[in-house]
Formats: sequence, C-alpha cells, structure tokens
Amino acid sequence: MNLVVVAGSGNPSLADSVAERLGTRVCRSVLNRFPDTELHAEIEESVRGCDVYVVQPTGPPVDRHLMELLFLADACRRAGASRLTAVVPYFGYARQDRRANGREAVGGRLIADLLVVAGFERIVALDLHTVSLEGFFSIPLEHLSAVSLFANAIGELVTDKGVIVAPDLGAVKIAERYGELLRLPIAIAHKIRLSGEEVRVRGIVGEVGGRAPIIVDDMISTGGTIEAAAAAVIAAGCIPEITVVASHALLVGPAIRRLSALPLKRIMVTDSLPTPEHGSLTLQVVSVAPMLAETVSRLNVGESMTELLSHR
Repeated sequence: MNLVVVAGSGNPSLADSVAERLGTRVCRSVLNRFPDTELHAEIEESVRGCDVYVVQPTGPPVDRHLMELLFLADACRRAGASRLTAVVPYFGYARQDRRANGREAVGGRLIADLLVVAGFERIVALDLHTVSLEGFFSIPLEHLSAVSLFANAIGELVTDKGVIVAPDLGAVKIAERYGELLRLPIAIAHKIRLSGEEVRVRGIVGEVGGRAPIIVDDMISTGGTIEAAAAAVIAAGCIPEITVVASHALLVGPAIRRLSALPLKRIMVTDSLPTPEHGSLTLQVVSVAPMLAETVSRLNVGESMTELLSHR
C-alpha cells in the first residue's frame, strides 16, 4: 500500500526527517485559523487508497496540537485514506490516567477516545509517562522507547563509578532498563509531589556516595523532579557531576532556571519535541527519526515490531 506522511505543526522538522528516511516527503497540507480562532485543515494531495501516517507530537501548546492531529485525521479519512496511523512522539495528557480526587476528568481516556473517533486505526507513541495508558485504547498502540538509543549514545561516556537514579517510583522500570544496558547499579529517590511545580525527595534508596549519578526519566517538564533528585543525591555524597537523560524536553515554566543552577555535566534529550529556547543550558539531542521511520516502514509492510517496542 502506498505510504504517505502527513505532518501537523507540532514538530515539522522531525516529520521531514522521518519522511526523508522513508524515501518520500511530507504530503502538502494546510492548517490555518479563521478570525474567530476555529481551525481549518486541508490535505492538498491525493491520499485515496493510501496508508497514511500523521506525525504530530501533542506538546505545548497541547490543545492546539491535539486539535490539529484530530482534524488532519478527519481530512485524510474523508479524502479516502485506506488506513490511518497517528505517530505521536510525545503524548500529551498521558499523566492524566486516573482520578486523584473524586470530581476530575480522566484526560488520558478522553484523548484516547477522541483519536479513535477521528478515524485512527493505530497509535505509535514514545516513552509514555504512564504505560497503563495502552489499556485506554480500543485500537493497537505501538509503544516505542528511546532507552536503547540513549544507552548507545552515553555508553562510552560513563564509567564504573556511575549509578542510575530513578527520580521517583514511576521511573524505576526505565531505570532498571538503563542499569541492565549500561551494567550499572540503580538508586531510587522517594519523591513527594507538593504541587504541579514543586516536589520534595525524602531520601534515596541505594548507594550514590562517591558515584556519578545519571538521573533518568521520561520527561522534563518544570524541572522540579530533576531538581529535587539532584539535591538529594548531592546531599548523599555523590560526585557533583550529574547527567540527566530524558526522552521529552518540555522545559516549561521555571525549568531552565532550575536546571541551570544544578551541577549538571550533560542533559540528553530526544527530538520528540522541538528543542525549546534553553539559554545557556547545553542539551545533547538524540534523534528518534531513524526509529520512527523504521517503525513506519515495518507497519506499512506488516513486519514484526518486537525489537522496537518498549516492554516496561
């Protein structure tokens, strides 16, 4: 089936890279706003009978990028696309997988339903914040992980003095995978969230004294979790040369200020989202375009995805 790549405004350079590796280009489309801010989406080339992949991370501004994804799906479906797959490198609302209180929306489930209603038959996502999100979908979700990419990129830079640090309990599984690949011990920070931007670490489980910490997580949002984990490992006597590895660099709110004040040796992120303005902060970007292109290629011809998928 003829393969077509469509892109929203969420990360057009990533979509271009994926298309180029597939030996094609991004299909021409139009996304604009009417004076009252209503969105208009139109596909400018034929996609009739095609296998269409819409590449669109739903990062900030999340609602705008989500609506683009839904509208592009509807436009492709009405234009006769035979199959629709959403390639969502960063999946917004993945943190809203349950009700912490009694009277709130479960955003993750609602977004899953909207994507199905829009016409998508499959979702490709990278390092979801909450793995259980897969259970919200009535369609297949291919969950990829950047852990192996990071491990390859950082492998030659770490020594036997390194230690993998999970900044909270939610990151333990991903920390274990890094530990296996890099053959390093792991430590776990006991985090308590005080608000959307503030967290506190009560203590560290594991030995970090005299070791170089590698703090691993799926995302950096406001930087509060990384800041608290870094303070905890420093207090525990680590070597003050900290590496941070995270798949998604949102870097919103006070993130740049917080991270700039820490003794960080390096910060490694992927290009799942466009690299935001980060001042004097040095980011090393590992591209996920080759992985996404390989995924799309295999899905297009029905090949096995086993070695690409995350099993955490």
